Amino acid sequence: MRRLSGFHLRGLVPCLVDGETAVWDSLAIVEYLAEQHANVWPSDKGARAWARSASAEMHSGFGALRDDCSMNCGMRVTLNSLSAKLNADMARLDALWQQGLERFGGPFLAGKDFTAVDAFYAPVAFRAQTFNLPLSGASQAYVERLLALPAMQAWYQAALEESWREPMHEAETLKNGTLKADYRQS
Repeated sequence: MRRLSGFHLRGLVPCLVDGETAVWDSLAIVEYLAEQHANVWPSDKGARAWARSASAEMHSGFGALRDDCSMNCGMRVTLNSLSAKLNADMARLDALWQQGLERFGGPFLAGKDFTAVDAFYAPVAFRAQTFNLPLSGASQAYVERLLALPAMQAWYQAALEESWREPMHEAETLKNGTLKADYRQS
């Protein structure tokens, strides 16, 4: 993992620096933001509880998805196969997303508005694109909605323009598959 000294004691990302305050860990960052901004979490109590639970599950789970499908926006990789653990993660992910979309009416996981739970799953949308992961129609449509958001498009464009490469991460991205395309700048 790339260390970023000077932000906080661990020197790792994510880290939000707000003046003299450093907040690390994605759950802590979201709660810090929710204290300052309305609508970070859904306003409905039931949707908010579900969204927090689904966010915590992403935060602490889906190990095979993280291990087998490294985050890389610009590459397209054909997986050699899906491990049993990755299949299980994908089945759980698909069920979770369908539950949120059906229960709260979409188009986002906890209802009509993009909230923190969608932010937690935004990197998964890029992984689904990179590795062409198996998803139901409803979940694939959700991925496409996320990828079409202006902020996601800006993130994607910035990733394509990034010239820095980390050899270990490049190898990790290709450890379970074959490079199909690379849309990043040289």
